[in-house]
Amino acid sequence: MVDNKWYKHPVIISATIINTFCLLLALIWANNPHELARLLVEDGIVEWMQFLAFSLTSGLLGYVAIDRYKTEGFNLGVLVLAGLTGLVALAALEEISWFQRILNIQSPEWFLQNNRQAETNLHNLGFGEESLHKAVLLKIIVITGLIHNLFLPLLALKRPAIRDFVERFGLYLPPLAASVPYLVLVILSHLLVDHPRKGELGETFGAVHYMATVFGAYFVGVAYNKKPLFEGINARRVSVLFTLLMFYLLMTGWMLSAGAGADAALLSGIGKD
Repeated sequence: MVDNKWYKHPVIISATIINTFCLLLALIWANNPHELARLLVEDGIVEWMQFLAFSLTSGLLGYVAIDRYKTEGFNLGVLVLAGLTGLVALAALEEISWFQRILNIQSPEWFLQNNRQAETNLHNLGFGEESLHKAVLLKIIVITGLIHNLFLPLLALKRPAIRDFVERFGLYLPPLAASVPYLVLVILSHLLVDHPRKGELGETFGAVHYMATVFGAYFVGVAYNKKPLFEGINARRVSVLFTLLMFYLLMTGWMLSAGAGADAALLSGIGKD
């Protein structure tokens, strides 16, 4: 049964707060090129947030797939969830070029010649005059995102059978209280932020949005008809813990973008004596 109070759910609210905070940072730092770059460039705050959110979302989907396999056996819903687990994990690894920059691994010759950023990843491969990401993937993401977050949830308000049909395939529909703020923030980021990589903000908003709504639907039944993993007092407890985890990921993304770690200490001379 769909929870009629999903608009009050702390996980949904927290996702909107985190995404709004990232947009406010971009606006506050609009006249500070160094800080704005630190927010948006490769290995910046928002890109690390994408990796962390996608990684956690993949883990959540994988957990649900295994749980349903144990209780229902192998079926179409389990297959779809397993496929989504792999797809989201791929997105996470692609964001950080499969740990290439972290491990200081040189790209193979083929990627040096065919990748727009000379890195070992697929989404920046040359595709005509643009990258595969801009020429193809981005268009697919926009169309799919609008259908999943706006058109189908709106239709489901009048025709609940649409939600039942979607859930039959192991999927879910995000609540409009999560989708509308997410889409509005994406639009605002494109209108208000002046930077070549402003699109990274929208990608981060999507990563955080899906992290929250995947947890909300499958784990505690937010705007979801099927039986979730947790109910009642346990659902409230695990939701509070997950909310804390979401803010912890934001802090972790910030620390990673700042270069916290052994390399930064060596460069600054700390700990040599």
